[in-house]
Amino acid sequence: MSAALEKKLLLFDIDGTLLASGGAGVNALTEATRVYFNSPDLGGIEVAGRTDTSIAHQLFAKHGREFTPAAVTEFTDLYLAHLARLLPATKGSLLPGIIPLLEALRARPDCVLALLTGNLVRGAELKLAHYGIWHFFEFGAYADDHHDRNALGPVARARAFDRHGHTFPAERIFILGDTPHDIACARAIDARAIAIATGAFTRAQLAASSPDFLFEDLSDLSAVLAVLD
Repeated sequence: MSAALEKKLLLFDIDGTLLASGGAGVNALTEATRVYFNSPDLGGIEVAGRTDTSIAHQLFAKHGREFTPAAVTEFTDLYLAHLARLLPATKGSLLPGIIPLLEALRARPDCVLALLTGNLVRGAELKLAHYGIWHFFEFGAYADDHHDRNALGPVARARAFDRHGHTFPAERIFILGDTPHDIACARAIDARAIAIATGAFTRAQLAASSPDFLFEDLSDLSAVLAVLD
């Protein structure tokens, strides 16, 4: 079997998996909602594990506003402007073990690192560049591509093929995330689900969704690498 056929595709979520923004993301959404919808807060809108465009769908429906491409762009531009302002003013951090893990994976010729995230591509770049890890990822599937997170797996897989000329089989695709939505996203393409209890969901809540692997965090480098092999 050729080396190309042995490659693995690792698709990382961002918030709660790679980093904690210290509330910069939610606060930016709240500020954009306050200005655009004249509403004091997100008011029951589900955020964790949802795409930015799905969140926008929920907000437009809640406030009885027409969901048009131009209107959504206006709202997301406002959100991204607040995010750029709040990131450097908010105390966040990379989550345990992230730098050693990314460095180890990047050094392996059998691993392709990419993003599968609910963030817009500009939001993903703002966050990851701020925390110094944007350069680790070759490409991504983002909220710009589809509002349904479960539709992002095929997008990432297609982009991996375009870059590597290789159709990654499902058993060699790993989706890493901190919510049941990430696990469901992996199941949608029969990929391996690696759940990490560093976000809003407990280990028990994640276990209820039956991921293939479940970690408290990603600080045990040898243990994380072992599941890939």
